Amino acid sequence: MAPVMPTTIESAALARRQALMGASGPAALVKNAKVFGIACFACLGGLLYGYNQGVFSGVLTMTSFNNHMGVYTSDQTKKGWLTSILELGAWVGTLYSGFLAETISRKYAILLNVGVFIIGVIVQCTAVSGGPSSILGGRFITGMGVGSLSMVVPMYNAEVAPPEVRGSLVALQQLAITLGIMVSFWIDYGTNYIGGTGAGQSEASWLVPLCLQLVPAVLLGVGILFMPFSPRWLVHHGREAEARQVLANLRNLRQDDELVEIEFLEIKAQSVWEKRTIAENFPHLSQLTPWNTFKLQWVAIGSLFKTMPMFRRVLVATLTMFFQQWTGINAILYYAPQIFKGLGLTSNTTSLLATGVAGIAMFLATIPAVMYVDKLGRKPVLTIGAIGMATCHIIIAVIFAKNENQWPTHAAAGWGAVAMVWLFVVHFGYSWGPCAWIIVAEIWPLSARPYGIALGASSNWMNNFIVGQVTPDMLTHMKYGTYIFFGLFTFMGAAFIWFFVPETKRLTLEEMDVVFGSQGTAQADAERFAEINKEIGLDAMIRTNSNAGQNIDYMEEKDHHNAHTKEGSMSS
Repeated sequence: MAPVMPTTIESAALARRQALMGASGPAALVKNAKVFGIACFACLGGLLYGYNQGVFSGVLTMTSFNNHMGVYTSDQTKKGWLTSILELGAWVGTLYSGFLAETISRKYAILLNVGVFIIGVIVQCTAVSGGPSSILGGRFITGMGVGSLSMVVPMYNAEVAPPEVRGSLVALQQLAITLGIMVSFWIDYGTNYIGGTGAGQSEASWLVPLCLQLVPAVLLGVGILFMPFSPRWLVHHGREAEARQVLANLRNLRQDDELVEIEFLEIKAQSVWEKRTIAENFPHLSQLTPWNTFKLQWVAIGSLFKTMPMFRRVLVATLTMFFQQWTGINAILYYAPQIFKGLGLTSNTTSLLATGVAGIAMFLATIPAVMYVDKLGRKPVLTIGAIGMATCHIIIAVIFAKNENQWPTHAAAGWGAVAMVWLFVVHFGYSWGPCAWIIVAEIWPLSARPYGIALGASSNWMNNFIVGQVTPDMLTHMKYGTYIFFGLFTFMGAAFIWFFVPETKRLTLEEMDVVFGSQGTAQADAERFAEINKEIGLDAMIRTNSNAGQNIDYMEEKDHHNAHTKEGSMSS
């Protein structure tokens, strides 16, 4: 994400903190057991999310499941509802996640949503007697839980984890999501053999992969009981002594240690800044009550549409997520076995095997993304990825059109199309998977970031729902036209990124304001931060350090000069 350094004091505090905290990155994850536990917790959240995304694709193709669902798997529109209703539930979950996280704490919001998720899975597992209604109701409830968890768990991890491992946690969470997808594909492949793959197939073949969702969910729910409250949430709600204690415990340091004190004051500065920003922009909602918290997210999101510079950011966030979903990635993830059957792999077992390979390919492709995106930038990675995916779609369409009625005698052509699907998920894994979320997170000024990210996530889940709903009908009626459709939208996504989205790599918030035409927004945020840093004592604490104190005046002069130079060059 873009560096958030509103004041020179914060720059000096960052430098001092980095000098005190030692190793950073992956090495720091194993420095002490508590940090390692946080990393494992991050992985659990990602694994649960990924497994839930991938598991249903294989279940849909199982003979026993189809026998129980009847028309809901033979009618393509109803099959779309059976799949996509989870995404509709997840969209609802994102709407209440911020409210829950702020009112009852991140910790208890996770616990509550794990409970919602578990109820949804249990309802799904009654489908043996309840039929399609149990799957529809259960998947909607499960979606509510997973949608909210997809927002709250990363928020909690970012606020509890020491700063030196936050970047690694982002990488771990993204890898855990793709690992969850991959694991779900292979579990589907294995359980498909329970009772045979034909008419005698056991109900366990699809109940087992659905029930296994409970394992990471229960581990997440039990694990959160042993995790601390978020220090940021504690400070924001006036529990400062408890926040100091949590920070010290996480660090294995004394509460009066300099590193703990710097981190505590930085958190306090952020909290005070947020409260004053709300008081200035929305004075009628400045009282920290549950009802005001609920209303604030809607009023604040509405305010993003009132000025053209903010509306440009809204368009970038929502359209980036629109094009991410209309690359067709979740059409592949939700219906991969059906897609592979349509490409000539007539055996359900073979199509599930090919689906498992797709999961491995996407998992491996995600690894270089988290390592190099800050070096290569967002625009080139997203554009190249989109062109690669669109090209794969067009090649699949050509192969499909030429061999649609002759797959048995042209098996090589079928495997060629399958290879293009694998290459497609590779292109997505290193580009639009991680980078779309990075863009959405870093284009906003601090005062609008929580609401801007929520708006982007809402766009993601709603478009996810629509794609899941329409894909079965598209595959049945449009056939190879489905791939042309997704290919054209993906080419449009590449053009949108290249011509309309600015490169955000290493831009400060002030520079982002210049790019979007809202000069002064971040400057006002920075001035408020500087005032707060002096009030709470962070300014004085950093200046008492001899090295930092000697350099602050120079840094202030240098930052002032650089800001004018960069603004002038960007304006020209």
